[in-house]
Amino acid sequence: MTAPSGKLDLKISRTLDVPRDLVWRAWADPRQLERWWTPNPWTTEIRGFDLRPGGAFETIMRGPDGQESDNAGAFLDVVEQERIVFTSVLSAGWRPVPKPMLPMTAIITMADEADGTRYEALVLHADEEGHDMHKSFGFHDGWNTAIDQLVAVAAEISDAGGES
Repeated sequence: MTAPSGKLDLKISRTLDVPRDLVWRAWADPRQLERWWTPNPWTTEIRGFDLRPGGAFETIMRGPDGQESDNAGAFLDVVEQERIVFTSVLSAGWRPVPKPMLPMTAIITMADEADGTRYEALVLHADEEGHDMHKSFGFHDGWNTAIDQLVAVAAEISDAGGES
């Protein structure tokens, strides 16, 4: 994993109380991803989700007061149950995005830890302006809340015997 630079990157590292295969399933299934991707009371609509290197994604996040945020990008690297790398600066087939609202690359890693999962999210920014903007949007609170929701969805998958 890339080491954070401090000035340009934001990082969250947590141990989750669910097995890695369930964390992966909550990430890899767009129906599950919609359930946890944005902190409640925001909601997510998945419009595109091609989980492979060069595959595109598009999410529409909606706030309780009618706010909308269209987020598109591409997956750069996908290693099942280990790593997902995505960016907002490219779209399907590595096509550059003209003007992304928040240029970034996220590296999500998962590893077994005790009875759970070591989950890390490292988000890389091109400059301090992008870093500061993402931080001011509530990166740590928002992403940690979404991770809590991810854990709840993964636990539900387990409780349902793999179906939810």
